[in-house]
Amino acid sequence: MGFESYVLVHNIAKRHNVGTLARSATAFGVSEFILVGRRDFNSFGSHGSTSHLHFRHFHSLLEARNFLKEKDCDICGVEITDDAQPVNQHPFKRSTAFLLGNEGTGLSAKECEMCDFFVYIPQYGSGTASLNVTVAASIVLHHFGVWAGFSERSRDGNKFVVAERPAKQVRYCTETEESIIKERKARRENTGLFEGTENGNSSSNLLDTLFIDE
Repeated sequence: MGFESYVLVHNIAKRHNVGTLARSATAFGVSEFILVGRRDFNSFGSHGSTSHLHFRHFHSLLEARNFLKEKDCDICGVEITDDAQPVNQHPFKRSTAFLLGNEGTGLSAKECEMCDFFVYIPQYGSGTASLNVTVAASIVLHHFGVWAGFSERSRDGNKFVVAERPAKQVRYCTETEESIIKERKARRENTGLFEGTENGNSSSNLLDTLFIDE
C-alpha cells in the first residue's frame, strides 16, 4: 500500500490562501484537503484545482485527529520548534497530514499538542523571518512526495497534463447534528471562528462548502 499525504487547515487567517494551497495540494498529490472549523473560503488562485481535490470538513481538531489516526496517519506540524527537523532530511515514516499555522502567529499550543512531530524549512538568506503559508506548504509537500515515491505527472510541452474535470466534485460532510448546532451557536456569539469570507459573504447552508470561483 502506498503512502498518502493530507493538508490540514484550521486557523488560516486569509481565506484566499486556501485557494492557492489547494493548487499546491493538487500539484503534489495530496489525497484530501481537510478543513476544520470554518469551511467557507475564496478559491481565487486555485486555477480550477479545487475540482480535482477531495475536501473533508470537521467541526473540531479532535474529530480531524481521530479520523487521521484511524488511517494510521502521522500529523506533522510545519513550524520552527525546538524539536523540529529539517524537511529536506525527510523524517517521514508513514502517511502524513501536514498542519499549517496561522500566517501571523503560527501554530497555536492546542494545534501543537495534536502533532506527532514537526518539520521546518531551512533558510539561507537574511531578508525574511518566514515564508508565505502556500510557499511553505509547497516545499513540504514536494519533499514528502519525493520520499513517498509519488509518480511524476506526464508532461505536454512546457506544462504538465491536467486531468479532465470531474463531473462532480467530491466532498465529505462529517458533521453531526450536535456539531452543526455548535457552529450556529458560535456564529451567534461572534466568536470569530466561523466568520464569513473577506468580501463579506458567509456560508448560508451549513452542510455545503462555499466556493467562490475566479
